[in-house]
Amino acid sequence: MKYLISLFFLIPIISFSQDDLLDEIDSDSTGTQYATAAFKGLKIVNFESTKLVAKDELTFIVSHRFGSIKNGIDTFFGLDEAVTRLNFVYGISEGVNIGVSRSSFLKIYDISTKYRLLRQEENGFPFTIVGYNSIIINTALDKDNLPLLKFKHRLGYTAQLLISRKVNTDFSIELAPTFFHDNYVVVDEQNNSQFAIGLGGRYKLTKRWSINADYGLHLNRASNSPFKNPLSIGLDLETGGHVFQMHFTNSQAMNTNGFLGQGAGDWSDGNIYFGFNLSRRF
Repeated sequence: MKYLISLFFLIPIISFSQDDLLDEIDSDSTGTQYATAAFKGLKIVNFESTKLVAKDELTFIVSHRFGSIKNGIDTFFGLDEAVTRLNFVYGISEGVNIGVSRSSFLKIYDISTKYRLLRQEENGFPFTIVGYNSIIINTALDKDNLPLLKFKHRLGYTAQLLISRKVNTDFSIELAPTFFHDNYVVVDEQNNSQFAIGLGGRYKLTKRWSINADYGLHLNRASNSPFKNPLSIGLDLETGGHVFQMHFTNSQAMNTNGFLGQGAGDWSDGNIYFGFNLSRRF
């Protein structure tokens, strides 16, 4: 399995389209009309969206997930227990992005690639298809507690296919088949290789406001796992150079392996987290 995963990440990334996301131009020199702006943020809430950063553009995303609101005033509704993720995403071409991030949740470092394969066309191909891959390093694992720990146990991998459709001017949806692998799992019966299906959407309320939601269905979670499928809902506010996303979610982790594999909250008993993503492009 590890050799297949390594091969997957060595496959050359090929971009099949040319577009200017900064200006959201709707046509190329051949006159092909493309659907644009299905999503305004690089993420729907937790899941990656099919939006990419434009060529030579750098986007900086600050993400916070506060502690559970269930604890009430004792933790100031979670503000005392915040985790933070800092993420830099750069467009190396019109259809290929690279990213580097660091999260205080398990002190995880993340290196990612995101690349467009196909674009939704007006009166043509009905979907935008984007690939997403990442490698994470969990630096919080402690050798004192895990004496057999090796560097390889800190590693995890993600491979996603993001398939979106802008249904109309106001409504967009996305399906995200996902494979992720953790070399170390905290639940003994959990398979290291895990599978999930993500579903998300965006509905535009006004020119600048939209409501966003996403859900991840874990397909092979261990029967004794305490973790839950991630469900998130929130609002996006676009203000020129940045997008501000405010939301509630039952997962405090923000990288894909974390929110799909280790979402600890439960909407049914109020164990949820308030958070936000703030992106700024340069």
